[in-house]
Amino acid sequence: MIKIFPTIQIKELDAYTIENEPIASIDLMERASQALAKAISERWGAETPFTVFAGPGNNGGDALAVSRLLAEQGYRVEVYLFNTKGTLSPDCETNKERLARVSGIDFHEITTQFVPPVLTAEHVVVDGLFGSGLNKPLSGGFAAVVKYINSSPATVVAIDVPSGLMGEDNTYNIQANIIRADLTLSLQLPKLAFLFAENEPFVGEWQLLDIGLSEEAITEKETDFALTEHEDMASMLKPRGKFAHKGSFGRALLIAGSQGMAGASVLAARACLRSGVGLLTVHIPFCNNFIVQTAVPEAMTEIDINDVRFSCATDTDDYQAVGIGPGLGRAEDTEAALLDQIDSCQTPMIVDADALNLLGEHRSYIGRLPKGSILTPHPKELERLVGKCQNSYERLTKARELAKSAGVYIILKGAYSVIIAPSEKCWFNPTGNPGMATGGSGDVLTGVVLALLAQGYDAETAARMAAYVHGLAGDIACKKHGAMGMTAGDIVTCLPLAWRMLEEKL
Repeated sequence: MIKIFPTIQIKELDAYTIENEPIASIDLMERASQALAKAISERWGAETPFTVFAGPGNNGGDALAVSRLLAEQGYRVEVYLFNTKGTLSPDCETNKERLARVSGIDFHEITTQFVPPVLTAEHVVVDGLFGSGLNKPLSGGFAAVVKYINSSPATVVAIDVPSGLMGEDNTYNIQANIIRADLTLSLQLPKLAFLFAENEPFVGEWQLLDIGLSEEAITEKETDFALTEHEDMASMLKPRGKFAHKGSFGRALLIAGSQGMAGASVLAARACLRSGVGLLTVHIPFCNNFIVQTAVPEAMTEIDINDVRFSCATDTDDYQAVGIGPGLGRAEDTEAALLDQIDSCQTPMIVDADALNLLGEHRSYIGRLPKGSILTPHPKELERLVGKCQNSYERLTKARELAKSAGVYIILKGAYSVIIAPSEKCWFNPTGNPGMATGGSGDVLTGVVLALLAQGYDAETAARMAAYVHGLAGDIACKKHGAMGMTAGDIVTCLPLAWRMLEEKL
């Protein structure tokens, strides 16, 4: 996994590396700048004109060093160093002196008046005004420079973090005063803000660059946030024994579907069966029985007393996991049956879709869910449980509070779905694509989680692995069908290949 540290802790990692490698801070800056220049030169040739905007701190020092390295490779570079207070950081000052020894660079040090350069669509702007240490919105002259860059047709590359963007919480930031980068070259580790939907216009594509920060310090330093990697999931997958039988892989109960919503139960059931469960029973109204029996012959059905919807809690003693919610509807008797089901169930539950919406009217019942239960809300469903949120940071904060207070796990779905434990630890999921933004995709995820819980995976592992494989199957489907043409059923169809990729550590 890739750890995600608050920006203040990244400074501590820098300091630890400088002290214990040991390496001088100016040499660590040079190492970072070499990685930056290499990444830039791999994308743009020497014929591309570069305009570099450098601030007075260490982010500006990086920018000056990158300017020198690019110029030494034959790039045409124009540099604007903003030194309006007459004070540069020591390493920025050193890189200014080094830059002065290189010929062919058009260098401007701005102390008072700034005359903006002409920026065309052919230009690449390197943003090195401010880095991750920023703790208040940009204003005044720097805000004006940001607005000028954003109004230009140039391609913008941000060093470490787009100037004006804070590393975590941007609730009170001024969006107009944040660089809108096309590419952000993040040093060593990602910033939490990169993973929030509202920051995509500022971050653009982001790429991690290894600058050799202490692996020992990264390993030892604790953080509540991490980005899952393929190797993490492959190592968690349990081998299936040669003498195993269907009873070895658990019995799952899926309570899903209502009149006109049989598809939700079909998708969730198919996903569950494609994710290794031993036996699956689907609790459905009679009106959906023929559809489910025909579409999913591997599943058994249990018929509700109501012909068109879930209306009566059922016995769960014989099951290792219970999934509830897809296509359930919100009728009064369904609501009552859901609450009864929660009170009577001792088996871990996966709660999704309409079950979440109904719980929004009975929030106290979240804390009554059996130990090891998992909620799988999208942002709007979460807000029905925790209240309105201004942005992704507040949504994540409230979801963490809910997980802790109710003792449940949460898969908060999105481009970087985040799995939240009752300990408030968070794992962001890297797989998935916009083609998965289609009806039924969440039902598929519910089926995958249900299968893993039934097989005996603990809730944390089940949630993390399900989110990863669900997204991986979506990525496979996207390559095959394209984002526009794929459906939730395509994700189910691609689950076996996704599981094989984990089994074979591909």
